[in-house]
Amino acid sequence: MKEKLGFIGLGNMGLPMSINLLRADYEVYGYDTNAQAMEQFVAAGGIGLESAKEIAKQCDVIMTSLPTPQIVELVYQSEQGILHHAKKGSLLIDFSTVNPELNDSLHTEAKALGLRYLGAPVSGGVIGAVNATLTIMVGGDTDDYKIAERIFGIVGKNIYHLGTSSSVGTRIKLLNNLMIGFYTEAVAETIVLGEKMGIHADTLYEVLSNSYGQSRIYERNFLEYMKNDNYEPGFSTNLLLKDLKLAKEMADEAGVSLRIGEKLVDLYSEISQQGYGENDMSAAYLSLKETCKIEQL
Repeated sequence: MKEKLGFIGLGNMGLPMSINLLRADYEVYGYDTNAQAMEQFVAAGGIGLESAKEIAKQCDVIMTSLPTPQIVELVYQSEQGILHHAKKGSLLIDFSTVNPELNDSLHTEAKALGLRYLGAPVSGGVIGAVNATLTIMVGGDTDDYKIAERIFGIVGKNIYHLGTSSSVGTRIKLLNNLMIGFYTEAVAETIVLGEKMGIHADTLYEVLSNSYGQSRIYERNFLEYMKNDNYEPGFSTNLLLKDLKLAKEMADEAGVSLRIGEKLVDLYSEISQQGYGENDMSAAYLSLKETCKIEQL
C-alpha cells in the first residue's frame, strides 16, 4: 500500500507537481488558500482538505511548495502548523526556496518531535514542474532521502542528494538564482543594445547561441517569453528578487562581497517598482526598453 501523500501549496509549481504524483497512482491530499487552485487539484483526482493541520494529521509524507520563508515558517511552526500535528515518523519535504537557517531550524525541530525533514528546493520553472523535469537539490539524512527518492523521481529528472545538512540544497539553489539574476539582466541589456544598433534580436540569438554568449537563460527568456511577447510568470521578477536578497544575506554571513550581486538587488527592486514584479523575470527587457524609451520588438 502506497503512503498517503500531502501537498501544501498548489501554486504554479505545487499544482503540476501534485498532479504528476496523482498520475503515478498516489493518493494525494492537497491544501491551498486559493480556491481555484483547490478546484483544479480536485478535478485532477486529488483529495482537498481544509487546512495544513488536516494534511499533517492524515498524511505520511507532507510536501510544501510555498512562495516565501515567512509563509513556510507559518505553515510549519504555527499552532495550527505541520510540526504540531504531524504523526510521529512522518516525512516532511520542503520544495520552497527559503533562507538556509530556516531549513536547519525546521530540521532540528522536526527531529526533536520524532519527524523526518528534507530541504529540497527545485529549479526548472513551471515548465519543469509540468513536464517533471525539475532539478531537485536535496539536503538531509540519507535514510530520509531514500524514503523520498521515488517521489523525487516522479516530480523531477535531475535529483541530487547533496549531503546530510538540510540547508545544503538551499545554498546551491540560491547560488543558482544569483547566476540567473546576472544572466537575465545580461540578456536584456544585450538585446536592447543590439536592437538600438539595428541588429534584429533573432539574428543576435542565432549567432550568440552558437558562441560563448550562449546560456540556458538566454534560450529560456528569449525563445519562450520575449520572442512571443508573453510575460506570464514562469518565474516572476518578485520571486527572483526574493531569492537575490536571500543570496545577499548568505554572502553577508559568509563575509563575501558580491560586487555585482549587491547591485542586482537594487536593480530588480527598481524593475519591480516599475510595475513588472508579477511578470516573468524576462520582463527585465521591457523595463530597460521603457527606461531607454525604445519601442518594443
